[in-house]
Amino acid sequence: MKIKIIILFSISILLYSCGDDAYTPKPKGYFRIDLPKKEYQTIDKDCPFTFEIPKYSFTKKNINNPNVPCWFDLEFESQNASIYFSYKPIENNLNEYIENSRTLAFKHTVKAFDIEQEIINFPDKKVYGLVYSIEGNAASAYQFHLTDSINHFVRGSLYFNNVPNHDSIAPVLDFVKEDIQHIYKTFEWK
Repeated sequence: MKIKIIILFSISILLYSCGDDAYTPKPKGYFRIDLPKKEYQTIDKDCPFTFEIPKYSFTKKNINNPNVPCWFDLEFESQNASIYFSYKPIENNLNEYIENSRTLAFKHTVKAFDIEQEIINFPDKKVYGLVYSIEGNAASAYQFHLTDSINHFVRGSLYFNNVPNHDSIAPVLDFVKEDIQHIYKTFEWK
């Protein structure tokens, strides 16, 4: 009888110790991201501008406007991201282009919790513009436009080719933001 009580008591303790309270789930993790070394090369398309792009990126025709030579995508294949570039000549409509750029950036306010704006001003090269840094789970995390205020207007917008999750893309976003900053710092009109 004593042995049955000891066995029953041992089984009870064993079952009790395996209760739901003892389970601890693993936190969500993200894949390790290996980022390439920063190296740049000059892009010289048949457009009225030039700038430096990272060596680990390449340009391709914009699928929505394949016949417009100065509308192209800068692909970051290993980072799963693209910057969509569009160029328009100014014909007394600079304010319209700037307002359109602002509207496109602020369409992301539904998912964004903040949109920071930074002025681009390189008077020696006649390059002026604005950067929109969009914080949160918005489809586009970074947008900008550049102009000489007289003849030319270029717009760029960064998109990742996956569902936006600010936490998971943060290291790559910071990496690509540095490349975009290099783009507009090396940007020149022909």
